[in-house]
Amino acid sequence: MQIKPILSALRKHRLSTVLIALEIALACAVLCNACFIISQRIAAMHIVSGVDEAALASVQLTGYDSAQAADVDARALAALRAVPGVESVSPINSIPFGSRRGTAGISTDAAGEHFGGVIEFYVGGPGSLQTLGAKVIAGRAPQMDDFHAFTGFMPDEGSVQITQSLANHLWPGANPLGREFWVLKSHYRVVGVLKNLVRPDPTGWTPEQRQWSVFLPAQPGPYLTGSYLLRAHPGDLPRVLRDALAAVARAVPEVVIDREDSRTLTDLRHDVFKNDRAMAGMLVGVIAALLLVTALGIVGLASFWVQQRRKQIGIRRAIGATRGDILRYFQTENFLIVTFGIALGMVLAFAINLLLMQHYELPRLPLYYLPIGALALWVLGQLAVLGPALRAAAVPPVVATRSV
Repeated sequence: MQIKPILSALRKHRLSTVLIALEIALACAVLCNACFIISQRIAAMHIVSGVDEAALASVQLTGYDSAQAADVDARALAALRAVPGVESVSPINSIPFGSRRGTAGISTDAAGEHFGGVIEFYVGGPGSLQTLGAKVIAGRAPQMDDFHAFTGFMPDEGSVQITQSLANHLWPGANPLGREFWVLKSHYRVVGVLKNLVRPDPTGWTPEQRQWSVFLPAQPGPYLTGSYLLRAHPGDLPRVLRDALAAVARAVPEVVIDREDSRTLTDLRHDVFKNDRAMAGMLVGVIAALLLVTALGIVGLASFWVQQRRKQIGIRRAIGATRGDILRYFQTENFLIVTFGIALGMVLAFAINLLLMQHYELPRLPLYYLPIGALALWVLGQLAVLGPALRAAAVPPVVATRSV
């Protein structure tokens, strides 16, 4: 196939060629960035929580007098533990995908000069880490003498378990066991490493920061009252949670049960990521609409050119060009236009990604999205031009040469 005659023909139709190429460039830029954002949303929705989600539920109480916290706590725990099917109940300040109650900035030195980041403290009573089902992969789990009394919103010292992700961030390449960190004057020592323990609100953080969590053992106190983690067999959990809420209502009638947060972790996870699902669905719709418009533009332009070139096609057929030659001509012509548009679109894709990085903290667009987007548009272009090209190839030489 001669490329030079094709380029010569395209120069005679500069405006329409440039418009289609710009449309393809825009489609390429939007396609690459939209697919990247969708992949980010899907990755967030499938984040590993590090706990036995299917077996866990949350019970949250409000509306009680803080002076009666100890009595409320005792009655609520007794009622929950008496519910048939309950395997364990533990007081804990936060749970994965629940309300955030333990966020704090830390430093790796007592003077506070080396900032370690903003992390999530899961402050739990005896048995709460086991109830969560979090896996200790190095060091040890909490022991009875690790549970200290509250001095504020949490104990001001303690032996803690941190996630592997946080350990890698604070002390990359080093053994985190025995290391120390501070929250203002509060001092903590790492005695265990957890494989994973996701933040209560993972959507508000970067992929690396979503696992920056610490488990801090604490004796039951006012900051744990009214927040309970319930464990049961996954098949019984909905029934157990329903019975547990009814039992608490009878045992502690003066409290208000927070029905919004008193749900299974599976339901809480579903709600946390509802905006991500909506965003992914919207972007899929945008991609589909944009590709449809691009394909229709290619079809329209190719059909117009076929109609304009009927006499030329007939002459070529009369001097020996086959239907395959005509078909390849239009497909090659379309391939060149799409390629030009893709080249421009790749530059535009990075420009859009830079804006998203600046204003929405999106990571840099990986390079492998560009060939994926190019391949998709090349295939789309060839499919879109196929119909008009086949019509051009089917024009009889005699009809073409006699046309006005």
